[in-house]
Amino acid sequence: MMLELKDINVFIKASHILQNVNIEVGEKEVVCLIGRNGAGKTTTLRSIMGFLKPESGSIKFMGKEITEFFPHEIALLGIGFAPEESEIFADLTTLENIEIATWTRKTSRSAEERVRLAYSVFPPLERYKARKGTQISGGERKMLSIARALAMDPHMLLLDESFEGLSPAIIPQIAESIHEIAKMGHSILLAESNIYHVPDFTDRLYVIERGEIIFSGKPEGLMKDKAVLKIVAGAT
Repeated sequence: MMLELKDINVFIKASHILQNVNIEVGEKEVVCLIGRNGAGKTTTLRSIMGFLKPESGSIKFMGKEITEFFPHEIALLGIGFAPEESEIFADLTTLENIEIATWTRKTSRSAEERVRLAYSVFPPLERYKARKGTQISGGERKMLSIARALAMDPHMLLLDESFEGLSPAIIPQIAESIHEIAKMGHSILLAESNIYHVPDFTDRLYVIERGEIIFSGKPEGLMKDKAVLKIVAGAT
């Protein structure tokens, strides 16, 4: 198992945000965590990355307990994170944003190869490699955030709301790029609030509501669960 969360409980001040959350992501698997805004998706990803410390429970990555690790230690183990707000370096160029990732984690791939790989997945970024973060669109910033995480040469990617706030025209482009990353053999955990943005290459789904996992299974299983579908899609 690439990633395993077992009975995770997370509090923020007095609020019990995650309640006994259990999630698994296998090798080369694409798993989507679905939930409405405020359901606990981002808290889950930030807990995996070590930005939030669970009150109880276990988080294992490639069999190693990482619950008490700091974010930089988790990144160095091989988890790339593209946060919801992109969080690129606005004063750096597109190329410099990608190159930074190659400095932080050394692998068998050269820095040049990793930059080429990022551009091959997101071709529009190569055209804008000299532009600063303030000079590219919101969709391009999303691309850059994922490309930077990919340039770390990780075993796994955590992608938070990769399609949120984007125009319908650019969503398929980013979905196809994520598919290309999956085909390279990377495990992916993708958090999404819009069920209609779930990529069709998703292997398994989890649905989170008020900090609890209320569904886990294949995408087709969710389509048959009217009660859960009503929560995430407003279906009747």
